[in-house]
Amino acid sequence: MEDSKLKSGFVALIGRPNVGKSTLMNHLIGQKIAITSRKPQTTRNRIQTIYNSDRGQIVFLDTPGIHKAKNKLGEYMVYAAESSLKNVDAVMWLIEPGAYVGAAEQHIVQMLDKAGLPVILVINKIDKVKKDVVAETIQTYGKFTRFEDIVAVSAKQSTNLDGLIDSLFSVLPYGPRFFDEDTVTDQPVRQVAAEMIREKTLRSLGEEIPHGIAVVIDKMKERPDGKITDIEATIICERDSHKGIVIGKQGRMLKKIGSEARVDIEQMLETKVNLKIWVKVRKDWRESDILVKNYGYDRSDLKQ
Repeated sequence: MEDSKLKSGFVALIGRPNVGKSTLMNHLIGQKIAITSRKPQTTRNRIQTIYNSDRGQIVFLDTPGIHKAKNKLGEYMVYAAESSLKNVDAVMWLIEPGAYVGAAEQHIVQMLDKAGLPVILVINKIDKVKKDVVAETIQTYGKFTRFEDIVAVSAKQSTNLDGLIDSLFSVLPYGPRFFDEDTVTDQPVRQVAAEMIREKTLRSLGEEIPHGIAVVIDKMKERPDGKITDIEATIICERDSHKGIVIGKQGRMLKKIGSEARVDIEQMLETKVNLKIWVKVRKDWRESDILVKNYGYDRSDLKQ
């Protein structure tokens, strides 16, 4: 198709924590880029992924869940989510079925009204409720602000994702692709690898510890024959007691995390991976501007 007939644009995914933004984005592009878990605030950074078709290109910005910040890391996450509205062509507001509209939703409505962008309301997890609950949700949210469209989906089961793509292309402007057709993300490979390790840590540990976890890739180098990539990573904890839990009895937990992460990283790199992981303590790092930046959460990176 000629460039003059293509549509392209940037679309931000916003919503409360744990509504399924990362799962939806992964299923839309057909590849795992953003990590997922049942725990809130899994996504900490703004992540761009690219959907390509013969109609054009959609660049998705997956954002951290909008919540009340309790520390420097939380402030960064909220800033990453809210600032994403400054450089996009449209917004997908992702919610779960239900008629309750709380303070977080009302804050999002104010953000969207101020931004003045086309908004598509996406009701996720429809596989978990009856149709009348979805209908009630549409009626309730329709009273708050004007939407270009309201689309009900199940990201996990890939239900009605084609309909969502149709809605997105209907609001995007005509224009050429921003990225090559074989590009699926703008994230550095090292960052994706670090996030894959953090995902396995989130899924393996209890409720409290994961919020104080960061992962840094210290080394990533492919061997001359190209058959193996050596990776050294460090899991950062806030407490000495947390370090012991991450390592586990006789190192079993750390071995489990490393083994599961290695599978995903090998699939991404399409090569064998020799993964070594260490665990270090940096007390209260989420309260430190310097450490928050050092571990990859720098506001200046968002000003693009």
